[in-house]
Amino acid sequence: MLKRLFTSNTRIKLLTVFLMNPEEEYFIRELTRKLNEQINSIRRELDNLKRTGLLKSKTKNRKKYYVVNKEFILYDELKGIIIKALSSENTIARDLEKIGNVKLLVISGQFVNMPTKSVDMLIVGDLDKNTLTQYLNNEVRTKNPVKFALMSENDYKYRINCNDKFLLELLNDENNQIPINKV
Repeated sequence: MLKRLFTSNTRIKLLTVFLMNPEEEYFIRELTRKLNEQINSIRRELDNLKRTGLLKSKTKNRKKYYVVNKEFILYDELKGIIIKALSSENTIARDLEKIGNVKLLVISGQFVNMPTKSVDMLIVGDLDKNTLTQYLNNEVRTKNPVKFALMSENDYKYRINCNDKFLLELLNDENNQIPINKV
C-alpha cells in the first residue's frame, strides 16, 4: 500500500525507521546497514526528507546525524499512516493464522480509530496466549498497548447462545472489521 503512495522503497523504510523511533538519531552508514540499501539512495532520500522539514540534522564526532522533527506539520499524520500500514488487519490476520488456529478475528478500537471501552481485538480459536502477547508487543505497531480477548470456539458459541453483551456489541458495531470468520 505504501509503495503506491510513496514511490521510493528507500523513503518508505526511512519514514518507518524515523517515525517509529522518534527519539533516535541515525547516521548514514548506520541506516545503510539497518535498511540494507545503497548509500547513495539513503543520502538522496535523507536530503529530500530534510528539505521537506521532516528531518533535522546535526554533526557530532565528525558524523552527520539525522533525527525526526516532531514539530513538522504532518508528523502525526505520517506516523498514523505508517502505524496503519504496519498494523493493517490483513497483515495481522495472516500473522495470527501462522501462530495458531484462528476461527474468528474481530478488529476494533485503535485499529479502526474508534475509542473502545473493551478490546482492540477479539480472537476465537486455539492460540498460545504467551506467543500472541509477544507478537502483539513486538510486531504490531500501535500508539497504545493492544487490548485483546482470546477465547475457545466452544466458549464463544456458549456466550453467543447466552446473548453475551460483550460479544454482541463487538460483532454488531459497524466500525469493527472481521478479516477472519470461520465460525
